[in-house]
Amino acid sequence: MCEECYLDLRLDVKACDPWAVRSAVRFREDSGLQGTEGLTEVQKQIYELVKRRGKVTREEVRETFDLPEPEMQKELATLRHCELIKGYKEGDMVYLILYG
Repeated sequence: MCEECYLDLRLDVKACDPWAVRSAVRFREDSGLQGTEGLTEVQKQIYELVKRRGKVTREEVRETFDLPEPEMQKELATLRHCELIKGYKEGDMVYLILYG
């Protein structure tokens, strides 16, 4: 098994993790990072998609970027930890919208 695959199995990335949010926000503040600075290209593209459309579903993100579910979860979790996107429930649907 490759090292990356092993790490994927060992790391349990959670979108709703208060300590991860605090750490990410603090790191970004201390580093002077704003907006999409410091993000991967995929994370920047996801952020821009949400910004452009106003709201998107997780399925739209997965299909637009052709991401496997575990990869998509990690990318979205990072954006949530950085307080750049958040979930928003509208009726029976949950959308991703910009934070703030």
